[in-house]
Amino acid sequence: MSVITGAQIRQARKLLGWEPYKLAQRAKVHSLIIERAESVAGEPSITAYQAAFIREALQNAGVEFTNGDPPGVRLSRR
Repeated sequence: MSVITGAQIRQARKLLGWEPYKLAQRAKVHSLIIERAESVAGEPSITAYQAAFIREALQNAGVEFTNGDPPGVRLSRR
């Protein structure tokens, strides 16, 4: 699994129209973790478990992560 960036988390959350607290609830992490992750464009200083929970919550909501240059996100066409 590739690294999730702060920019991807922020973009994905905005695509879904979620506030940081909603992503935190869905990912089962504290909202400060979301704020910390989104405060950087690159790899955030969060644990691998926290990143996995955030990625899973976003993917379950229909977000696909793209690994272009730069990495991005898009809504899936389920």
